[in-house]
This record gives sequence, C-alpha cells and structure tokens, in this order.
Amino acid sequence: MGSKNKSVSSSEKSQGGKDKAKKDKKDHTEKKEVAVFINENDASKIIKSSKAITIQDLAKQANVKISTANAFLKKALSEGTVKKVGGFSGHYIYQSASQ
Repeated sequence: MGSKNKSVSSSEKSQGGKDKAKKDKKDHTEKKEVAVFINENDASKIIKSSKAITIQDLAKQANVKISTANAFLKKALSEGTVKKVGGFSGHYIYQSASQ
C-alpha cells in the first residue's frame, strides 16, 4: 500500500517553517535580575505599609527570590515582628504585629 503525497503547504508546516518566528520572539525577552539578599529595612517598610502580605508579594516588591523572602518572613515570625493571619500548606498570609 502506498502513502498519499502531501501538499506543498502541509509539508512546509511539518518541516517547521514557523519555528524560526517563535525562536525570534523568545530572544527578545529579558530576565529580571533578582537578588539573593534582602534589605531588611526595605522589607520591614513593605510589610508595615501593606495590610497583609504573602511570600510571593514580598519577593516581587523587594525584587528578591521567593526563598529569600520566605526565610526573612520566617525569621520575622520568630522574632515577633509579623504574625500569621491565614493561609495553608506553605502559602501563608502575614501581617505586621504592630497592626
């Protein structure tokens, strides 16, 4: 049994004519520089200025990694400067203890 010949347009699609355009678009995106160290004064200001904050919010506003923001919030929780007000399974919501 013979196979049916493909049309010219379908053979071009199977060869990946569109892949070049997709790769060009990806080259233009730039990664945002994120720091590993957090400025404790700035982080404290961010926490005090917001009603409630999550690890992801703090990481985005302070321009640091999520793991760094998580470590800072855990340290602040043990010191008593913040308190947990909600959340579950690692996605906790924190609030400044002074509020």
